[in-house]
Amino acid sequence: MSGTPRETVDRFRLRARAWLADHMPPRPLDFNYGDWDRTRELQRRLYVGGFAGVCFPAEYGGLGLPYEYQQALTEESLPYEMPFALNSPTLGIIAPTILEFGTDAQKRRFIPNLLSGDEIWVQFLSEPTSGSDLASITTRAALDGDHYVVNGSKIWSSGAHAADWAICVVRSDWSVPKHDGITVLLMEIHQPGVTVDRIVDSVGGDEFCQEFFDDVRVPAANVLGRPEGGWPVVRGLLANEHNTVGGGSIYTSGRAPRLNTRIQSGALELARATGRAGDPEVRQLVGEDYVLGFIQEATSERLRRATETGALPPTGGALLRLLSGETHVRRSDMALQIAGVGAAAWRPGNPTAKAGTGYIGRQLGAIGGGTAEMARNVISEQVLRMPREPAADRGVPFDDVRHNSASPRPIRPDSARR
Repeated sequence: MSGTPRETVDRFRLRARAWLADHMPPRPLDFNYGDWDRTRELQRRLYVGGFAGVCFPAEYGGLGLPYEYQQALTEESLPYEMPFALNSPTLGIIAPTILEFGTDAQKRRFIPNLLSGDEIWVQFLSEPTSGSDLASITTRAALDGDHYVVNGSKIWSSGAHAADWAICVVRSDWSVPKHDGITVLLMEIHQPGVTVDRIVDSVGGDEFCQEFFDDVRVPAANVLGRPEGGWPVVRGLLANEHNTVGGGSIYTSGRAPRLNTRIQSGALELARATGRAGDPEVRQLVGEDYVLGFIQEATSERLRRATETGALPPTGGALLRLLSGETHVRRSDMALQIAGVGAAAWRPGNPTAKAGTGYIGRQLGAIGGGTAEMARNVISEQVLRMPREPAADRGVPFDDVRHNSASPRPIRPDSARR
């Protein structure tokens, strides 16, 4: 049974509360974001139960309800295990981009499978030699009949090893300026020519991946937007990414612990676990942590409404992305201060371990989903309408611009690939 506009938010909340208690498992103390089979199973439960895609259009498998209904479901779901890993990028980034730029056939083909958990998505954006300038990509796509043939490499794609499909940004015309020769493809990952390597990060995680494309064939019908007209799609994708990473997307479901919200940051629990809850300095840090969470939640709601009413452009999500990244770094620093020496060495099961590893990997929060520096550029140029910096490659055919060549494939034994 799905909700309808005639069902009040309060009635929807009560129905969701009863359904969650009967069908979703309690929230565990520790989450395994790498258990993708479990993630698919949990999403499938929501879909069958009529609680997936609350804000997605009904004609594409969602419920077609306002954001207040998703808020109610998220609040009621806090005590339960939810498929958080699908929020980014599948639900919050990929799906709204397909909704905005896809054909009706593409929406009907992909959105229902995305909402049901049958297909997990990833972004193929960054490249080993392109840095933060996404428009300088060198992954090639040449049209061959009714297919594009793709060659090149992407990197830092979270969860690509477990994904089924990807939004892949490629260069299909080198004779025009860099922003004009870009095409966005919907690429099936498990096909000949696609190799996915996992990367171990500074804290031992291996969700980051690098992909290599060797004559990968993608149907021309899978172009998202227009051929050689992909830059507006990329900008829309990045706006959705900023909103999602910053915690302001209307399409995500549940609230993951690593969002570090006011309710679940864990600073108070860490202070109690270390026996320092009475320390005046620690109490001040806990208070600051609470305030930062409150500000982030209030800012998220304010920006959502401003974007909804047109007071801010969609790129206003960069404000939330910047706040989220800066807040994440500050909270990681405070957790280290609270944990003290326990963050440097700990026994198994000690809560100070997360403070230590979180500090080592804290910059991921300021880089993943677009760097804080790029968010500042978006805010200055696209929100505040400040003049852009001079660029030597502006208006110049990409073939005439000095740029890096494609990244060479690393030499490693086959056993190192997964």
